[in-house]
This record gives sequence, structure tokens and C-alpha cells, in this order.
Amino acid sequence: MKAVGLTQYLPIENENSLRDVEIERPVAKGNDLLVAVKAISVNPVDTKVRSPKEQTEAQPRILGWDAAGVVIETGEKVTTFKPGDEVYYAGDLTRPGSNSEFQTVDEKIVGYKPRNLDFAAAAALPLTSITAWEALFERLNISRNGADAGKSILIINGAGGVGSIAIQLAKKLAKLEVIATASRPETIAWCQKLGADKIVNHRHHLAEEIAKIGYETVDYILCLNDTDGHWQAIAQSIKPQGTICSVVENKQPLSMELLKSKSAGLVWELMFTRSMYQTEDMAQQGKLLNEVSQLIENGTLITTCNDIVKPINAHNLRQVHQRIEQGSAIGKIVLANWS
Repeated sequence: MKAVGLTQYLPIENENSLRDVEIERPVAKGNDLLVAVKAISVNPVDTKVRSPKEQTEAQPRILGWDAAGVVIETGEKVTTFKPGDEVYYAGDLTRPGSNSEFQTVDEKIVGYKPRNLDFAAAAALPLTSITAWEALFERLNISRNGADAGKSILIINGAGGVGSIAIQLAKKLAKLEVIATASRPETIAWCQKLGADKIVNHRHHLAEEIAKIGYETVDYILCLNDTDGHWQAIAQSIKPQGTICSVVENKQPLSMELLKSKSAGLVWELMFTRSMYQTEDMAQQGKLLNEVSQLIENGTLITTCNDIVKPINAHNLRQVHQRIEQGSAIGKIVLANWS
């Protein structure tokens, strides 16, 4: 089967960083589904895993952690899905990814594709929806039923993939006052379209920015970009007894004492935790994706797909990786249809 893989970890400008390859088609066993992949999307995790390092692979490594497709086969223990079902999922960091014509994936982390979206529009959603949902409703413990309505949240990097769905969830479900960061006219317009109440510029000092719009502090902060660079402003901006969630690892030690006098908390979100550690509640991700599908179908949420590239091949995938690395993408970039 066709796939895009790597054997060396190289700069994306190098043609060998991602190559068209032929690999053996996997077989569904146990709780696995075999999915014919129709569309994929690219996330920062793809570029981080692919980034240059002194390491080689004996066999092509297949990246990709967002897909929409059709179930072709089911393992003998599968109880939820059947051949012909249209599904979407983010997959498992410890297994081969979605940049292949066929992929096996545990049914527990798979959801039914929204019926009113095509495969490309659906492929934009899984990883970022899971990340945003878990960050808001599980890590920050915000009520998704509106019990925290009127509280404030600062979403750093509102126009990115996770920010684009987090704005919608925070506004439409949690009924929060949403402050999103954006720095360009087109990203400001995107955040406003998705429901942000206020926009501040993350290229300026965020504590000063939110003060300008009338907030001394905010109840919650969701950091989706440069935890190190924003840390001082985050600590200054969080409300006493408030909570911060970050999805971006720090490279330098973070000054935790800045939070002590406020009794403020910091939590981390990684959507791969459940599949990586095979947690008892791993199936929550499949349920979560089904809830997102219902919210898409009833018009509460909209897809964050903002660009579709065709077909799926190494050349196009390298170009999309390059765009993600440049940090200029708005929403999600999707690749569809195998050449």
C-alpha cells in the first residue's frame, strides 16, 4: 500500500525528510479496526517527531495523527464498529500513523465521522478536539453544561488548530467570556468568527494586553504556544485560585513560586496520554469524538479545516509540514485523496 514515511530525521527542505514508500498493508486483530484512510491533517506533533536528530529507522516510520476514513475490517474483539462505517480519530503516538492508505487503530479511540462533513473537513478535527476538550473540561475542570458561565478564559494562540476548537467549546458549551490571542488581521477575524469575545495581541505583554480590555486577571488560561515566553505574563494574569493548562512543553525551568501566593495551579494536557499508557478510561476519547460529531451535526460547532491540499503524497506533505513549522497556518490544513 502507499504511504509517506521517513528513515532519517532531516530538515523538511530535504526531499528525503518525507518520502513516498510502499509498505505492507496491516491486518486488524483484537480491538483494532482497519481503516481505509481518505483524508489526514497535520499537527505540530508531526513536525516535532520528524525534526532533525541523530537517529535512523531500519524500516520507514509512518507519521500522522489525524485521519478520517472507512472501516474495512474489524478485529475479533471489536464490538462497536463494522465494515463500511465512516470514522475519524487521532490515533496513538506509539503506533504507525495515518500517513498511509490503510491504518489499524484501537476502536476505543475512534469516533463516528460527522455525517454532515466530508472526509477532509472531518480529518481536521480529532486531535485538536480531543486536546481542547480534555484541557477545558477535564484538566481545568470547567463545566461543559454552563455552570461556570460568565467566567473568563484566556486562550493563547486562538487561531491555531487547538485554539480554533477551544474557542468554540469555551463559548458555545461552557458559556465563558473568551479572550483569544491573535496578531494579524486574518487571525483576528478567524477568532472572532469562531466566537471569541475579545482579542489581544500575543506579540505584546499579555498581562498589559488584558488590562487594556478591562481584565485585571482571568479565571482560566489555556496556553497553546510558547509556555516559556509567556510564563511571566501567565503567572501575572491568572486569578488567585485560578488554573492554567498548557499543551506546550517548557524548555527552561518555570518559576513555580510565581503561583504560590495566588494558590494557582498548573496542569498539563497531552491527548496521547490515554493511549500511550492504556488507561482504564481510554474509551473516553471515542465517546468524546462522538459528542463532537453530534455538536457538528446540530450546528453548535463548525469544522476548523481552512485549507485542503490534494493529493496525499510526500511532496505535498513536506509543503504542509513547512507551513506548520513557519507558524503561519490558520485553523487546520488537510490533505485528501491518494495519488
